[in-house]
Amino acid sequence: MLYSMSIFSKTCEYAMRAVFFISHRTASGGRVSIKEIANGINSPEHFLAKILQDLRKKGIVQSAKGPNGGFYMDNLSLQKPLSLVVEAIDGNNIFTGCALGLDYCDNDNPCPLHHQFLIIRNQIEELLQNTSIKNFNENLNLGITKLKK
Repeated sequence: MLYSMSIFSKTCEYAMRAVFFISHRTASGGRVSIKEIANGINSPEHFLAKILQDLRKKGIVQSAKGPNGGFYMDNLSLQKPLSLVVEAIDGNNIFTGCALGLDYCDNDNPCPLHHQFLIIRNQIEELLQNTSIKNFNENLNLGITKLKK
């Protein structure tokens, strides 16, 4: 049996995939429908609708209604760090929380994984804060990375 392990919630995984898909598909203008996004990232459409609504409220993606409506990303959104997507969906616990989920864990009261996990957590935070959505999109456009098999 194959197991998939992610440091992000399933909701956050779908949010990041959706952001990458939208930025990739709307890089030269245009908009994409929720149905296209759901198919493009293998996500349930109804679940994705709520995620996209949250991302729109946070100003990470934009949407337009009507016959030519859909989701898109403007230049300002593309400049935003991926950490904003994570924080919009999962909060900042990935950047501050304990690897074992212990409330008391900190430098003064470390859990058994604290010091090693702190290094990894800081690297993840640096990656997500210092890399814009546009940077990830460029790799998709070049075919270096993929969203779907």
